[in-house]
Amino acid sequence: MSHLRRPGIAAGAVILTLAVAGCSGLGRTAVGPVIYETQAKKVVKVLNPGVNGCHRLAPSGAHRVENATMIDMIMYTTPNCTGSQSAYIPTTLFDNIAPGTPPWRSYTFVH
Repeated sequence: MSHLRRPGIAAGAVILTLAVAGCSGLGRTAVGPVIYETQAKKVVKVLNPGVNGCHRLAPSGAHRVENATMIDMIMYTTPNCTGSQSAYIPTTLFDNIAPGTPPWRSYTFVH
């Protein structure tokens, strides 16, 4: 009877592989929250943001950002993830802007 199970197991493995491959094109997320504090001291928590594209922060920007996701991120002082002023924040760490510098306004994930 064990030789009858092998084709079933093989077929199940193929179906599972195809299902995972089919889902990989869907929007992947950075598991965990991005937590930031605005200039007005408001705390904002973004749960499981998508890993693709540029993410804007509150219009006033953020002066403290915590990366509690499982993916490293890059912070920008512009609202469109461009420019030379950026900071790399590894997973589970945070960043505070230095006094007198512009706030963070957007971020991307490193993947």
